[in-house]
Parts: sequence; structure tokens; C-alpha cells
Amino acid sequence: MYSTNGTTEASSPVRVVDLRSDTISVPTANMRKAIFEAAVGDDVYGEDPTVNELERRSAELFGKEAALFVPSGTMGNLLAVMVHCNRRGSEAIVGDMAHVFLYEQGGSAQLAGVSLNNIKNQPDGTFCLDELRRKFRGFDVHEPKTELVLVENTHNICGGKVIPLQWMEDLAKICKEQSVKIHMDGARVFNAANYLNIPVSRVVRDVDSVCFCLSKGLACPVGSVLVGSKDFIKQAHRLRKALGGGMRQVGFLAAAGLVALDEIVPKLNLDHDRTRRIAEAIHAMNSPLFAVDLKNLHTNILMVQILTGKIKSCDFTKRLGEVTPKEIADGVTDAAGMGISVKLSARDWAFSRIVVYTNLTDEDVDLAIRKIKYVIEEYQTILK
Repeated sequence: MYSTNGTTEASSPVRVVDLRSDTISVPTANMRKAIFEAAVGDDVYGEDPTVNELERRSAELFGKEAALFVPSGTMGNLLAVMVHCNRRGSEAIVGDMAHVFLYEQGGSAQLAGVSLNNIKNQPDGTFCLDELRRKFRGFDVHEPKTELVLVENTHNICGGKVIPLQWMEDLAKICKEQSVKIHMDGARVFNAANYLNIPVSRVVRDVDSVCFCLSKGLACPVGSVLVGSKDFIKQAHRLRKALGGGMRQVGFLAAAGLVALDEIVPKLNLDHDRTRRIAEAIHAMNSPLFAVDLKNLHTNILMVQILTGKIKSCDFTKRLGEVTPKEIADGVTDAAGMGISVKLSARDWAFSRIVVYTNLTDEDVDLAIRKIKYVIEEYQTILK
């Protein structure tokens, strides 16, 4: 474990640029106005007009028959597993780097009685389709029956990668041959559509269901939307009640979602552009300690790879969050002379993660670049 020496917290106020995740985005002024003015009703009775409109518009945008507002993407994904795998003891195949497998507490097994069979994710977020064919089970009495394949688009831990359309078509053909359904964890699927410059309906054309998140890059306070066929949503609606997801005057939340579809979705390219600016600045340093995959940067997620075992991801992110007297003296400040604290996401990874979202400004990006470059240069000096 390695950290820079002599760093201390500055006692003066600092300018914080929080790049940990787009989940920390906050509602825009127009969203807050829409929330305040929303027409509401009891959604459990199906009488909330704002929820109904969000669900209608979502289904229309995605080219599916129906949609369902849910409190979280984790619940939306779990509902999809429960509907598609409607017999306990069945199985879903999922990438080993997928959010459903890594970060949803094994809910498929814990709550739905469905086991997850892993398949190795490739760096672009896909997995080998020949291996997938060999993964299907249920042909004799000893095996669980494979009912579902889960994909993630964009793929978070693979660096916000957009899944290739041709690969999705090939996957769908294989699954159809096996009578296996496909669910897409599309938490950031609008980013994929923006990157490909195509309607989101085309991105999800070959899947049976998809869940997208309102409270990540779309800046809403709460919620996700599950989309699929009428029969699928009917079953998901019933199961949502069992999971505690039946809410009442939820139109206050859905109102923000409607604003997001109109105002945030069309400008997601700004998040992508700002992410690329940070990546280009790091890449241009040609550091022996840190690197980014500039060529394969797709959307608003950037992985800063750490190339030496002498630096741990948590130490790097901790140092970025600190402000030292020396960096203040070196001019690493904002226009008002305040120090810069940059927050990144880190776990036991060989990288730190940067995520850009709509509330950030060009100035925030400039300050983040200034601080990140300073810290990288600091490490390079110390580790010479």
C-alpha cells in the first residue's frame, strides 16, 4: 500500500468536484418545478396520471407494449428475473462483471430462487456466444433449466461500453433457438443510444425486456422504468407489490422522469464529451503509472488504470480528495483561490472510476483535470 507523504487536509473551504457516480446527480430546476406541480393519484389503483404518462411514453420510446415505474433498477432487474424465470430452481446466465451479479446482493437467488450461471465478460461488455451455447442447461434431470440471459448496456465495470448491435442480433438468434428470454439491464441505455446516434428502440429491439434508470445520468431523484410486453408488465406489476414497490402518489417522482426524457436525454453527448476531455488530458501525460483506454472510450464512464502495485486505487482517490498547503501554493485552485477536492470511485480495483453527469460544468471538468494531473505528477516525482 502506497500513499504520498506529507499530505494534510487544508482547513480552508475547498471546491469539490464529485465524479464518483452519476447517481449523485440532482434534479434540475425544471424537474423541481414539475415535481411541485405534478398531478398525482394512487398508483396502486393505477390512478396516478403522471405515472401513467411516464409509462406510456417509455413504452413508446422503447418500441415495446407497456412499462412499469419501479423504485430502483435493482428491483426492476429482479422483477425481470422473477417473471422470465417463473419456476423456482431455474437459471439465468449473466456476465461475471455484470451489475446484476456483482452489486445486487444475489437477489435472484435470495428472493426469486433463481441461480445465476456466470459467463466471462469480454472487455467490450459482451461474452463469447460459442461459450454461451455450451452454457444452456436443462436437458436432463440433474440440471436447472436455463430460462434467461441477462446483458448490460452500457456496461458499467467494462468502462461504460456500448454493446455492438450485431452482437445483440446474434445473441437474440441463439436465444430464440433455445426458447430463452433476454433481459437488458439498461440503466444507462440512453447513453448507448446517444453514442450510436440511433433511437433507443433500436438498441433494445432484440430483447424481451429492459430496465432503464432515471436517477443516474438522467438526474431524477428516484426511480427506474421496466419495459416489455403487456403480459410481462402485468406479471411484473403483481410481483412489484410483493416486493414492496407499490407506491401511492408517485407522480411527484414520475414528473421528473418526464422532464428528463425531454431535456436530459437529448444532451447526454455533453457528458460524453466532458468525459473524453478528462481522458485526453490523462492520456497526453503519457504516465508510466496511470493510463486510460482513449480509443475505446464510449460514454460517460472512464476507468483510470493504475499500472503499478505501489499505488492502490483507494490511496489514489484519497489523495485526490485531499487539499495540501503545497498544492495551494502551487496554484492548484479555482478562480477564487479555493483548493480543489476531486472525488472518484474506488474499491479493491486496479483502477479508479470517473463518471460524468449533467450537473457538472465545463469549469468543474477543468478543475478536475488540473487536480488529477497535479496528483499524477506528484506520484511520478515520488516514485522516480
